[in-house]
Amino acid sequence: MNAISKNEQNALARAVLEIDVNNHAGVMSHVVGLFSRRSYNVEGILCLPVGDGRQSRIWLLVNEDQRLTQMMKQVEKLEDVITIRRHNADHAVFQDLETFFRP
Repeated sequence: MNAISKNEQNALARAVLEIDVNNHAGVMSHVVGLFSRRSYNVEGILCLPVGDGRQSRIWLLVNEDQRLTQMMKQVEKLEDVITIRRHNADHAVFQDLETFFRP
């Protein structure tokens, strides 16, 4: 088995961002567009309304690199973002979801 270099391990590291937003047309586009404009790849997206539907929660599975902290600061500045939280890649939201995509 080949040893994985430190750079390769960092490239494989992932994080889950949990973002609460005001729910209206275009919010998902604004959040994901921010990542796209900065050439930051999003590996997975899940979005559902919460409570009475005036807010939604967006989960993003992203590669973790030195730019992630800055990306989170930029997301926080978006008008409709209420809160953003960072989790480890083993967060249950994507771990459990993967079971639906297995053959």
